[in-house]
Amino acid sequence: MSVTDTPRYAPGWLTLREPADAAARATAPLGPLRDLLARRRRKLPPKTPLTVRDLGCGTGSMARWLAPRLPGPQHWILQDHDPRLLALATGSLPPAAADGAPVTAATACADLTRLTAADLAGTDLLTASALLDMLTPGEIDALAAACVAAGCPALLTLSVTGRPAFTSYDPLDADLTAAFNDHQRRTTAGRRLLGPDAAATARAAFARRGASVTTYAADWQLGAGQRELTAAWLRGWVGAAVEQRPELAGAAAGYLRGREAELAAGTLGVTLGHDDLLVLPAGAS
Repeated sequence: MSVTDTPRYAPGWLTLREPADAAARATAPLGPLRDLLARRRRKLPPKTPLTVRDLGCGTGSMARWLAPRLPGPQHWILQDHDPRLLALATGSLPPAAADGAPVTAATACADLTRLTAADLAGTDLLTASALLDMLTPGEIDALAAACVAAGCPALLTLSVTGRPAFTSYDPLDADLTAAFNDHQRRTTAGRRLLGPDAAATARAAFARRGASVTTYAADWQLGAGQRELTAAWLRGWVGAAVEQRPELAGAAAGYLRGREAELAAGTLGVTLGHDDLLVLPAGAS
């Protein structure tokens, strides 16, 4: 299994990347999101929790990040295809919202690519993290259709943009970046993944249906302060590039040794581009 499949779902990788995810996620969407949810809350009976559905929840990092930043009672539906991850997610749910209100959760072990507007009935917010780039154009189109038809806003975070920037130049950077991005766009099991094209594809899919979409930069900042994560990402990035273009293997081995030496010396830094999308369908309030 390739690096782009394994890290997203292996609990160890998800735990390793969680602090970087939390630091990278844009906070600017929180203001308009709180305003929107406050308007939705006023339409509910007192103390009724807002319902948040988290697609591809993994170990629950999105709930741990977002729930304490939103006021009022919340009920999270944690959806993933892996029951192991669902067990981890429910076991580490934040105990309270921003104002001390209760946060509860239920799980849904289901294929998120089959989500419909009916599934989103009663959902006040849909969330996802590091998910869009693993979807196909048709799956993103269906997700946009379901959200807009249900009048459900969405916060879709950490879609990789395919633009890593190193603090030092190496002539192999461009070739490895191109090969990795092609790997992200590969066809697997009959599915053509979007990889770094996912955020733009999602923006267009929602906009075609009249939704308002705002994009925020949410870049990982890697380096000596995140040594273990940086090393794991670097090995996976190079490994996926070589899997896509085996002719790079010889040069890539030397490249990886050099970058790992920089990391050990504390001189390597990498900015890894991601986008966050806040989607507000017409009538979502």
